[in-house]
Parts: sequence; structure tokens; C-alpha cells
Amino acid sequence: MAIAKAERLMNLALCLLGTRRPLSKRELRESIEAYLEAGSDDSFNRMFERDKDDLRELGLVIETVENLDGEVGYLARRDSNRLPPITLDAEEAAALGLAAKVWQQARLAGAASGALQKLRAAGLPEDVDPYEVHGALEPRIPVHEAAFEPLMLACRDRRPVIFDYRKATAAHPATRHVEPWALECWRGHWYLAGWDRDRGAERVFRLSRITGKVRSRGTGFTAPVPDVVTVRETVASWAGEIADRSALIRLRSGAGYPLRAKATSVRELGDGWDELEIPYGHGLDAWLVEFGPDVVVLEPAELRADVVDRLRAVAKG
Repeated sequence: MAIAKAERLMNLALCLLGTRRPLSKRELRESIEAYLEAGSDDSFNRMFERDKDDLRELGLVIETVENLDGEVGYLARRDSNRLPPITLDAEEAAALGLAAKVWQQARLAGAASGALQKLRAAGLPEDVDPYEVHGALEPRIPVHEAAFEPLMLACRDRRPVIFDYRKATAAHPATRHVEPWALECWRGHWYLAGWDRDRGAERVFRLSRITGKVRSRGTGFTAPVPDVVTVRETVASWAGEIADRSALIRLRSGAGYPLRAKATSVRELGDGWDELEIPYGHGLDAWLVEFGPDVVVLEPAELRADVVDRLRAVAKG
């Protein structure tokens, strides 16, 4: 079965690469023996669509062209499927191998492995093992949210999305219409940066607060997409990484080690509590809520009020 499919894919690729004009499904079916043996039009259509997707997954650029009569044809132009020679030195190959090892999810791991195999065939140095361990620490980015994969694909394809999002201060989720820009990981949490169509402004969404399925809606973006550096700065600001002032909190002894690592000063209060001064930026209230009863905000007043509001929303369910 595997040999038969490989032969069918090879024949389809040769047909698409060898033609000077788009070929219709009918013409492709008449040219490839395996398609002629398909029991019905539905069987052929399913087989052809799977084969076309498999070839695109392998890297073949297949164009879809509609003629004046409305008939759809397919071809793979040689100039679109020809890559220049790829030369990588040992450091560049090691960087690619490190990037490939970051992803632990099955779908991304398979894509990374396939990409490295293609690079090996295209000129990756033979004396470089891209999977070789280059340090004592194993890179890993965990992804547990079901929304990650559809959002990753939507960012890549520039497709607007719709999802239900529950703010930390809200008891129930609300529907958001977003033009997704990029996914960024901060402090072990994934965030989506994009343009919120309903609010007409850029927004950052934490993936763990997305409920239900991510749905694609419409095509094309209405707002310009900023560069990667600007997106990362936006996520950093919303995730609380950029702080321009200080907050004073009371922290239970032996708890909240991430907060202690950020603290600029620590003072023992006794009775099992310490007083910490920590950098205060956007998103700090959401982070403090995660530590529950081990944290009490002393000042500023607006931060204390935000934390109380979030705790009340959690209590309401």
C-alpha cells in the first residue's frame, strides 16, 4: 500500500511539473493509472485531494488556476519549485537543530524532523548532527492549550479568527474577533498578540483563557501587521515584563519564589510573613492572583483593587 501511494504521488508530481498549462482533474485522472482504477468520482476526488495536500506538505508548490470557462486546473511551475543551493556552517546547523528540539508536540516535532531531512538533502554538513546535545539543559516549550495549533496556523496564513475569551476579572467569557499577528511565550504561558476588531485596537490574549474552539472567519486583515520586535514588546508589556514603578506586597514565608526572584528588596515581618518590593507593570495583578492567599497587596491602591476584583471574579466562578 505504501509503495502504491508513493508511486501515485510521484506520478502526480511529474504530471504537474511536466505540463506547460494547467491540467484539470479530468485530465489528471486520465493520465494516472491509479486514478483510472478509482471506483467512483467521489473516490477519485478524495484520493486526489489527499495526494495534492501530501505533495504540498512535502514542499511542492501547486498552483490552482481557473480558465475562462470556469474550469479549475493545476500545475507546478519549475521556477517556483527550484531552490538555490543551501550552505550552512556548523553553527547555523546547530542552531536549527536546537530549534527543532524545542518543540515537543507530535505535530510540530514531525514538521521539524521533516524540515531537517530536507536541509540534509540540500547541503547540511555531513559532519554535523543537528540532534546532538550541545549543553546540559534540554530546551523545551510546553504547549497545553488546544487553541495553540489553530492560532499558529491562523497567524501563518493571515486568517482572522473568532474565539470565546474569559478575562480574569469576568465571570463569563465573551466572543472576540481578532486578526492574529504572532504567538509569544512569556513565563511559561502562551500569549496571542493581534488586532481586536471589536475594540479597534491591539490586544494580547493569554491562551489559557480561551474557551471552546478557535474558528476562522473571513479573509484579509484590516489593520497593518507590525514587525516581530514590536509584537514582542507588546506581549512583554501586557505580560508584565516592562515595569516603570514598584509595588509593595506581603508574602507568606516559604512561598512565592518567582516573586522573590523579582524582588528588589525583602524584609522579614515575622509571624510567617515577609514584605517585598517588586517591579510593577501591566499584568502584575493577574500574576499575583495566581499565588492566592499567600500574597497580600499593600500598595499602590489601584493594584490592590485590581487583585481584589480578579479574586472576586474567580470566587463567582
